[in-house]
Amino acid sequence: MNKIFAFVSLAFMAAVLGVNVYSSVVDARSWGAGIPESIETARRYFAVVNPGTFFRVASPLNQVFALAALIVGWKSGRNARVCFGLALLLAVAAEMLTFAYFFPRNAILFGTGPADVELLTRVWSEWSAMNWVRNLILVFGLACSMKGLDSLYNATKPVAE
Repeated sequence: MNKIFAFVSLAFMAAVLGVNVYSSVVDARSWGAGIPESIETARRYFAVVNPGTFFRVASPLNQVFALAALIVGWKSGRNARVCFGLALLLAVAAEMLTFAYFFPRNAILFGTGPADVELLTRVWSEWSAMNWVRNLILVFGLACSMKGLDSLYNATKPVAE
């Protein structure tokens, strides 16, 4: 059962990372392609749903399953505890960064405020650069999840005589 939670945790961490990388490589580049017109286009495109729609579901589930993997893998040894604990901490850190750093910038970029080109350009540039930091946090979280899963398998290996 503990491996199932570890696999699901790993899958959610990979999903959050994948969508976040997509946001860096595709979305953010499009948003900054011709400010203010590109931001206005993004605002219209995101009128119904936006990437936050995905992250509001996937990110909390990522944290829940990271915690579940830590709990069910606790007795599998120190390596599993450390890896799953770090994965959980990194998932929470990415979420804290999202709330503290990205939400205020999202409000400026995608809210209904005026099209101040200088402000939008600065905020878009900050958002784009910091999203790579968030990607890096998630990469380390994914690596910790993978190592935690590996530790679960190593804990169940029969001892060679």
